[in-house]
Amino acid sequence: MERASTPSSSAASARLQSLSASLLALVLAVPVGAQTRPPAEGVEVGRNSAFTKLVPADQVERSSAQQYAQMLSRAAQQNALATADNAQLRRLRAIAAKIVPFAVAWNPRARDWRWEVNLIGSSQINAFCMPGGKIAFYSGILQKLQLTDDEVAMVMGHEVAHALREHARERMGKNAATNIGANVLSQVLGFGQLGQTVTNYGAQLLTLEFSREDESEADLVGMELAARAGYDPRAGVTLWQKMGAASKGAPPQWLSTHPSGTKRIAEIQANLPKVMPLFERARKEPVPSNKQ
Repeated sequence: MERASTPSSSAASARLQSLSASLLALVLAVPVGAQTRPPAEGVEVGRNSAFTKLVPADQVERSSAQQYAQMLSRAAQQNALATADNAQLRRLRAIAAKIVPFAVAWNPRARDWRWEVNLIGSSQINAFCMPGGKIAFYSGILQKLQLTDDEVAMVMGHEVAHALREHARERMGKNAATNIGANVLSQVLGFGQLGQTVTNYGAQLLTLEFSREDESEADLVGMELAARAGYDPRAGVTLWQKMGAASKGAPPQWLSTHPSGTKRIAEIQANLPKVMPLFERARKEPVPSNKQ
């Protein structure tokens, strides 16, 4: 005969699950602010994920800044960090100076980010932008793919888009909601230590993987950013052709979780009519680097 406490335990578990679901629903019910660019122009990707609300943005950005600084320190110790007079680094920073002014339209927090662009000597075909505007390129992606400025802008726009759309924060929020349920939700609602979420789920922002949906969204937003900055969005096609050629055997790290090159080329081509007018206008009206 079962002990009387068993049904009670089951009931308690059910109530806990119900509480977790209710708290999650309460958090996700609050609308997330939309971007502020003109709705009649550019690509369409909707609002930022509601899961971003489960993790404080300022804590994610502080953690990102710390990890970025540590990465630069290690690179410098290995003589792998490009100095300010490096021609390729100057090139990257010049391209970023044209793209960054359009970031605020996608995320108002970007106005206060301390943007950084650095180049690390490595054979890896890789680049990223951490939360808070911390950009890094590995020399391998420039050298092995022989990227044009337009292609670099497509890569940079894609990575910046991840930061603007807060995909790292979204991923951490989903992990928190999935793995620790009601406990972390109660913390998010003000009844505990918010920092624990960042500690548990954002310890390695450098290696955090995004979903294919995030990658596709970053392609579109990045393409628009590059076009507004005066870079030809059609370069996305040649970029992914080069990526495809480089992916023989094991794919580059930068491609590890990305949609196939064929699929993303098709999506880029389908969205070119939405961004080509922005590019054509930018070519006629030089982009001021102090627009932001």
